[in-house]
Amino acid sequence: MREVELPAGVIEYDHVGSGPPVVLLHGLLMDHTLWDRVLPLLPQGFTYVRPVLPLGAHRRPMKPDADLTLRGQVRLVADFLDALDLDAVTLVHSDWGGALFLTAHGLDQRVARQVILPCEAFDNFPPGLPGKMVTLAVRLPGGLQLAARQLRVPRLRRLPVLLGQMARRPLPDDLAHRWTEPLLRDPLVRRDLIAYARGPFDKKELVRDTEALRRFTGETLVLWSPDNRVMPPEHGRRLAELLPAGRYAEVPGAYVLSTLDEPETVARELGRFLT
Repeated sequence: MREVELPAGVIEYDHVGSGPPVVLLHGLLMDHTLWDRVLPLLPQGFTYVRPVLPLGAHRRPMKPDADLTLRGQVRLVADFLDALDLDAVTLVHSDWGGALFLTAHGLDQRVARQVILPCEAFDNFPPGLPGKMVTLAVRLPGGLQLAARQLRVPRLRRLPVLLGQMARRPLPDDLAHRWTEPLLRDPLVRRDLIAYARGPFDKKELVRDTEALRRFTGETLVLWSPDNRVMPPEHGRRLAELLPAGRYAEVPGAYVLSTLDEPETVARELGRFLT
């Protein structure tokens, strides 16, 4: 893993290939390995960059004064693109929808195209039953550690309030352990996640910031999973309709984490879009 120093702290990232940059994002309590099944199937001729965002599975805690609210995390993504001097980026969203707001915040100058897999959008922050679980966990003493330990038990993580509605296929033990280890080991990682999850989520502002994508004129593929119950299917079509150069496609048989459920379909559609 490589590292880059940002105003908020050190961010780890993976970097493979050469050519126009494609930045692959991940969601809460996940890291860059969300893309491990898709990455080998993507076309050559591109630089694939996978940052580990400070969303609970990161191994480098952020600075104590870092703004890790939703607005701060959006700024962090822009700072990451700046620090690596990435231009004409294809930005790929999955699960976490914060980076959709780069346009609303006037921070999308380095983004040329986007691919939007099932993710938070409009007023769906935090999303569904898993979002309610995280909201509760960060407000209870020891709640995050308890939730992380439950994610390590296969039959428990299949519950709807954990990952049962996030992935159709069972999450492998190695990923579950990897994604929860920093949270269980390091109180500063828990501090970072709490700073995000306890931040303000104003529903009207979230809708307004999502709809600001009307100003994004680059080509965009909305690659939604219509069978999931966490990120509403109508949000996918709504995103494609409001984007001036938006196109809609589906990944049948997948839930939110389509990179795990149907990596071949995701890679095929993403590869077509890139080439």
